[in-house]
Amino acid sequence: MTQDAATTPGVTLAPSAAARVAAIAAKQSRPAVLRLAVEGGGCSGFQYKFEMGDAPEADDLVAETDGVRLLVDAMSLELIAGATVEYVESLGGAAFRVTNPQAASGCGCGSSFSV
Repeated sequence: MTQDAATTPGVTLAPSAAARVAAIAAKQSRPAVLRLAVEGGGCSGFQYKFEMGDAPEADDLVAETDGVRLLVDAMSLELIAGATVEYVESLGGAAFRVTNPQAASGCGCGSSFSV
């Protein structure tokens, strides 16, 4: 999907997330591509879904950091425009985290949100 940066905010893949995707892809002998989608559900109404991807679909936004691509479909992009995807490690574990300026509220687990 071609995007006009002046009118449509995209999604940013932080270097920490790019490095983690690259490591996973190398172990699985796959392309370094992460797909992020938003689905209905979770404790706040919407939830983030991450999976390793292959190639972009026709309507995908493609963001790239350090040679790693993040794919977001057009429907999901409406709910997460301007977001940043990071990989964080803490005492509670390690996970991809989305900082989403569109979210009005979130849940304690950090994987669901409402708008």
